[in-house]
Amino acid sequence: MRRFIYLTFLLSISVMCRAQQKQTIPGIEVLRASHFEILKGKNVGLITNPTGVDSKLKSTVDILAEAKEVNLVALYGPEHGVRGNFSAGDKVESNIDSQTGIPVFSLYGKTRKPNAEMLKGIDVLVYDIQDIGARSYTYISTMGLTMEAAAENNIEFVVLDRPNPLGGNRVEGALVEEGYFSFVSQFPIPYVYGLTPGEVSFYINEKGLLKDRRQCKLHVVKMKNWKRNMSFAETGLPWVPTSPHIPHGNSAYYYSATGIIGELDANSIGIGYTLPFEVFATPWLDGEAFAKRMNAFGLDGVIFRPIHFKPYYMKKKGEEHSGVQIHITNYEVVNLTEIQFRLIEAAHELVPNQSTFTANPGRFEMFDKVAGSNKIRETFMKRYKYNDIKEMWEKPAKKFKKNAGKYHIYR
Repeated sequence: MRRFIYLTFLLSISVMCRAQQKQTIPGIEVLRASHFEILKGKNVGLITNPTGVDSKLKSTVDILAEAKEVNLVALYGPEHGVRGNFSAGDKVESNIDSQTGIPVFSLYGKTRKPNAEMLKGIDVLVYDIQDIGARSYTYISTMGLTMEAAAENNIEFVVLDRPNPLGGNRVEGALVEEGYFSFVSQFPIPYVYGLTPGEVSFYINEKGLLKDRRQCKLHVVKMKNWKRNMSFAETGLPWVPTSPHIPHGNSAYYYSATGIIGELDANSIGIGYTLPFEVFATPWLDGEAFAKRMNAFGLDGVIFRPIHFKPYYMKKKGEEHSGVQIHITNYEVVNLTEIQFRLIEAAHELVPNQSTFTANPGRFEMFDKVAGSNKIRETFMKRYKYNDIKEMWEKPAKKFKKNAGKYHIYR
């Protein structure tokens, strides 16, 4: 009886603690609570997409357009567009926003950095986009390029901060090396960088990583009630898909687990099926044997089960695939980026004549850009062993994590 009462007491305490945990307040709501003080009397340009919303899912576009204190005169669309009506890789068109009548300038087409004409009359650029914490996801590249444009045109730059769905403590992967900077690897940061969008902007501005080491007039509107160890679910905020294949907050974890090898375009990682980034499958693998080998690695926080399916669209549509579904069981301890290299390692062991790398060598350049250099691929391909690249992949991340603390806005 005493044990029952004690357990009931502990459960009550746990429930009370969860109830008392305050919901994270995103930058847009903090800005609104200030009555848009930093935007008053200025012509405002907004860089956003469907993820720019308050906790009640009202769009930042509409919030600023309706605010009497704000003169919103232009919108800027990143990959997928301001309203999210473009697919991955599709060029975003400049047009007029049908909801507000405000002109929309494309930042994912011929122009990825706004030119002087696109910024004519703008006093301040506001950035409000939810990111997923991975370097190859292009939104932080758009942010960096618009910061450069702001610096060059003497325009203020405001970041309305949002949570990193991977948390603020996870840092994984090598930094980008000279010669491999691109729109999918714009800055010398790890693949999983452990910073919020506001912290990324602060880091690249203070470190002189913008073109010609310029610095823009940066203001980060900080969140309230966010801590580095929080999962996205713990923020209490609703998740709006950041792109068509990132439908849930946890999708961000799987993107970092398979996104790099997905650039080889040789096997299915679930794009075209119902589990984007959550599987690794091919027409030539034995799913049962593959799952057994993957589980034999004993990777922390993840298990693998056999899966068989036919993609509904995209590459090899309708063709039978077999492989594994990735099940992350402990989000705190799992090493996300190691998973993809272990997948290739196991596949090569089981079917050595069907290399994921040699199947499509025309994709090497893109893989190298996303990975940060050609060294990772070239070293790995010698024996297809993760341990051969372990130090060059993990050591830079540890050093970055140690040094990046001075740029943390949150604890």
